[in-house]
Amino acid sequence: MELWEVAVIALAGLWAGLINTVVGSGTLVTFPVLVALGFPPVTATTSNAIGLITGSITGAVGYRKEWVGHGRRLARYGVASFLGAIAGAVLLLSLPPDAFETIVPVLVGLSVVLVAVQPLLARLLRNRERPDRTSSPVLYLLIFLVGVYGGYFTAAQGIMLVGVMGLLVADPLQRLNAFKNTLASVVNLVAGVIYAVVAPVDWAVVGIIAVSSIAGGLLGAKVGRRLPPALLRAVIIVIGIAAVVFLLVE
Repeated sequence: MELWEVAVIALAGLWAGLINTVVGSGTLVTFPVLVALGFPPVTATTSNAIGLITGSITGAVGYRKEWVGHGRRLARYGVASFLGAIAGAVLLLSLPPDAFETIVPVLVGLSVVLVAVQPLLARLLRNRERPDRTSSPVLYLLIFLVGVYGGYFTAAQGIMLVGVMGLLVADPLQRLNAFKNTLASVVNLVAGVIYAVVAPVDWAVVGIIAVSSIAGGLLGAKVGRRLPPALLRAVIIVIGIAAVVFLLVE
């Protein structure tokens, strides 16, 4: 690996760690970078997922004050995410690589749409009366399904989590964001462990992203909320669209 490639991956990991903590969808930065550098899509997905574990954990720790007093509920949600992550990772490893390469542009496109509509979703959640269904079977099912998606392809799972939880529980958005960071960490960790044992992984890439995403996660938790969300979102959308085009014409 050339030095400039290491620098590009490190910068992508830093940015992804920050974005995952503040908005979500950091994978839409790192995944296209890895594919553009010549890594196979499945290897890019597994290496990226393992590398971003550290950044997602630091982001979750940075938001710990928002979920203080709600640990038991968060632990129950974590079980649903845990089981979903296992199912998603099994899907990724069971389906042939050609199937993943066919599906991934659709998943990236869906992620870009979710990032684009996230401000509208946030306003809807803020302005409407939401039923408090903290133990609803529907909520657990949706968290599980998002975990399946996250175990298969990590991009925008955080935005999905905020969306499904915001529709069914009465927590403020900051607490939902804290829940999102923690549950995404569970999914990334579980899927990452499975990938590390049985999937094709580039450990050099994992190391670079792991170190740089730690800094990104800490930065996101400390000062990321002061950065213009519109700027972060615009960057994600542009990179995501470019990734879809690249994957379709490759």
